[in-house]
Amino acid sequence: MQTFSHRMWGDHTPSSEQSENDRRISTFSPLSAAEVCAKIGSKPSGLSQREAKARLKRFGSNSVTRQPTTSVLHEIWRRCHNPLNALLLSLAVVSYFLGEARASIVIATMVGLAVTTAFIQEHRSNRAAARLRAMVHTTASVRRTPPGVDNRFAEIPMEQLVPGDIVRLSAGDMIPADLRLLEAKDLFVNQSTLTGEAMPAEKCALPADTDPNDPFDSQNLCFMGTNVVSGYGIGVLLRTGHNTFFGQLAEEVADRHVSSAFDDGITRFTWLMIRVIVVMVPLVFLINVLTKHNWLEALLFAVAVAVGLTPEMLPMIVTVNLAKGAVAMSRAKVIIKRLNAIQNFGAMDVLCTDKTGTLTQDRIILKRSLNIRGDDSEEVLQYAFLNSHFQSGLRNLLDKAVLEHTELHPLYGTDRSWFKVDEIPFDFSRRRLSVVVTHEGGRHVLICKGAIEEIFAVCTRYTLDGEIGQLDKSHLEAATKQTVALNSDGFRVVAVAYKEIDRPKDVYSVPDEADLILLGYIAFLDPPKASARAAIAALAAKGVCVKILTGDNEIITRKICWEVGIDAGEILLGGNIEQLSDGELADASDRTTVFAKLTPMQKERVVRALHAKGHVVGFLGDGINDSAALKAADVGISVDTAVDIAKDSAGIILLEKNLLVLESGVIEGRRVFANILKYIRMGASSNFGNMFSVVGASIFLPFLPMAPIQVLTNNLLYDFSQAAIPTDNVDAEFLDFPRRWDIRGIFNFMALIGPISSLFDYLTYATMLFIFHSWNDPSLFQTGWFTESLLTQTLIIHIIRTARIPFVESRASAALTTTTIIICAVGIMLPTTWVGETLGFVSLPWGYWPILISMLLAYALLTHVVKMWFVRRWGV
Repeated sequence: MQTFSHRMWGDHTPSSEQSENDRRISTFSPLSAAEVCAKIGSKPSGLSQREAKARLKRFGSNSVTRQPTTSVLHEIWRRCHNPLNALLLSLAVVSYFLGEARASIVIATMVGLAVTTAFIQEHRSNRAAARLRAMVHTTASVRRTPPGVDNRFAEIPMEQLVPGDIVRLSAGDMIPADLRLLEAKDLFVNQSTLTGEAMPAEKCALPADTDPNDPFDSQNLCFMGTNVVSGYGIGVLLRTGHNTFFGQLAEEVADRHVSSAFDDGITRFTWLMIRVIVVMVPLVFLINVLTKHNWLEALLFAVAVAVGLTPEMLPMIVTVNLAKGAVAMSRAKVIIKRLNAIQNFGAMDVLCTDKTGTLTQDRIILKRSLNIRGDDSEEVLQYAFLNSHFQSGLRNLLDKAVLEHTELHPLYGTDRSWFKVDEIPFDFSRRRLSVVVTHEGGRHVLICKGAIEEIFAVCTRYTLDGEIGQLDKSHLEAATKQTVALNSDGFRVVAVAYKEIDRPKDVYSVPDEADLILLGYIAFLDPPKASARAAIAALAAKGVCVKILTGDNEIITRKICWEVGIDAGEILLGGNIEQLSDGELADASDRTTVFAKLTPMQKERVVRALHAKGHVVGFLGDGINDSAALKAADVGISVDTAVDIAKDSAGIILLEKNLLVLESGVIEGRRVFANILKYIRMGASSNFGNMFSVVGASIFLPFLPMAPIQVLTNNLLYDFSQAAIPTDNVDAEFLDFPRRWDIRGIFNFMALIGPISSLFDYLTYATMLFIFHSWNDPSLFQTGWFTESLLTQTLIIHIIRTARIPFVESRASAALTTTTIIICAVGIMLPTTWVGETLGFVSLPWGYWPILISMLLAYALLTHVVKMWFVRRWGV
């Protein structure tokens, strides 16, 4: 039997339990609606509230835990679980068994510092995100019957659904659980999340002739995780939560993680450092064994060097920066569903956005109803109202604007004299919707409402002043001019047509939308958001190009673009896109700002074309027609009021529709990346320089250049000084342009700055050996290098952290400055304390300090000069 596992993951053999579940759900397919309800213990009117509560207790929440609530211990373990910490803890164990318990304690302390700091910040971020997620409600339309009440469908949280619930489905809905359809009308469901098949599957409520071999081939079964493309239906839930096919799939792939470019960059750098360690540590060990003839001492020193070369604070720096950014965004009512989405936000250089509901206000206003001559017409408004009132699919903003005229209910008798017969739901290929109604049992009337071009295509006649005439070319030209005039004034125009049915029937379909009578138009005002112009200008100032991808026509799109400050230029239409190859579309997308009359798949194709040109692409949308593009984008952004599938596809959700928060997200992403880059540049250049220093000292010194415990203490203090990097200020010019990983740039920086560190290490060696004559005084030499090494590493971050003149044009955060001062003070005072004595340090001669100060100033000056040359050569 072929199951979802086969389709998604190839030759995976289904378990006997999965096969049995397949068979069980397939047995519902041949049954009638009444038999299905009886078998599941339900009825068409729905479960009672008492029964639903009991089933919820029995079957559990209808959720597949994508954001699991983890214990504190689990969070700490997850922070420990990375290659760098594993390496360090292994070295701690080695040190302990070699008799260096002090070294083990120091190494464990370093790991504890990194893990604890990261845990605290990420825990805060998770709590903030959880509070915001609680504000985002995904609901389902459910019919339940309290005792004695004939209850209608009502929206309840999806997590509260149970087997036996009767649910209603319409375009844009996520299928809330595995279900059997009881009613369906032109229902098409996208099952690609489970089957991998791109084309929507048509569904119906008719019983199958036999049990299907594959449940996904059954036309009357729908599954959690899929979504309704068009049409509507009513179904009874069969399985919920982890018992659904989607729940089984989620458990199977729970440990699968698709890494982003950000993750890949961090991983490449981490393994680069590990490879350096793998080469350097054995080399240092061999050199010291051959020159010192003490293998145990050489091994301990090699272990300490391995710890010193390990960028053990990198996981903490990354996590704390990302979590800090997520907390900052949460204050702006923005949910970051994945932490690394913040960095992608900062790297984004193209933001594609839908127009309706994103650039424009959510509340569209119905302003005019016109006949084909352009005069106000109450008849057009009446037919449009009947269409919007009786359609049962996803009500868009236009329908809501029509239905806000509640005073028309009694006037038109929609609740007592008009009755619905059938419906032909909206879809994105036809771009129109029809309802068939009857007035007090009289003739059937088909009322069709939709896009101008699509209504014109099915009309052959018009009505005006009570008379019906034949449409000819002149009428269509006049109607087109009228529509263009309305569009140019910022109105969205929808055409309304109808026909009376000579031969009534119970079921109507798309072929019945023919030989219609054009009635007129309804015009809506869709004003732009107050924040749109300022937000677009702010993004442009930050190097983010905003492109419009809309299904609307080019005329009204150009008008809205003008109002929000976008130069539309030459608009690329969906029909033209179909004629372009992928390569041609990539070139056209790069130079085009506005795309109009796009289908959902064309939006996705434009996003992929921009991605192929090397752009980091964001997409902002809130409708079902945006979901494919949201998934294709590097950064998918949606809003709390979006349809379920759009929210599910997005990585970032705005709880408030203030577009200015987008600029805040971009800046926060770049700030996060800047502070991570500071640590990486610092760690890479420092480690690169240390390689030369350690190898050289090991060759010519008759003793170890620094005792193992001293190396570890140096590293521990340095790590503490760097823990405040996530709080650091970032220069404004770094935030002005999109930022991405540049491993070559990091290598160039390392190769330039690292040797400077090594140069001053060798000057320190010469000072200690030839000025203070420490050839026969290892403790004095080790103390001198320890102090110089700690102070140069701690202070140099203030040079590296900015492209400006440090301390003058750019100052570090108070926290980073404070940790720098504390660690420098500790480094200076430590040799004079009993702790320093325990570590093998001695007091330094007074003549050492003027020389050290001179070297620190020279080191800072030379590093700054080389850094400025680097900035001019390769950029910030």
